[in-house]
Amino acid sequence: MTAVSSGPGFSATVEALRLREWLLGPGQATVVMDQFSAEDFQLVVDDRADVHVNSKDGRFYLGWFPLGRPGTDGEGWKIAVTGTAKVRGYQMSFDTETPADVVAAVVARVLETSQQV
Repeated sequence: MTAVSSGPGFSATVEALRLREWLLGPGQATVVMDQFSAEDFQLVVDDRADVHVNSKDGRFYLGWFPLGRPGTDGEGWKIAVTGTAKVRGYQMSFDTETPADVVAAVVARVLETSQQV
């Protein structure tokens, strides 16, 4: 069955409008952490059990804060890439309930786009 629109908008099948199940809950942080090798990255676990990963060149940072990053409103993950003299870097954050699988996909893409110089 297709819903027909007589004006601006969209049309869709009833099947396309059905509810979906979405990945929810923090999951296992190991799917993120297992992407880093000791050869290229340093891993530190601090006294709060927060995990910090830095590239050996110091330009990539990932922080995992299972109980929330201090001074923030529920930030659970922080990714930052330092820029150069000509191009600005970037950072992104995810809350404590963001599925680790989602963060792992973002980290995988960031790592795929890096190049050794």
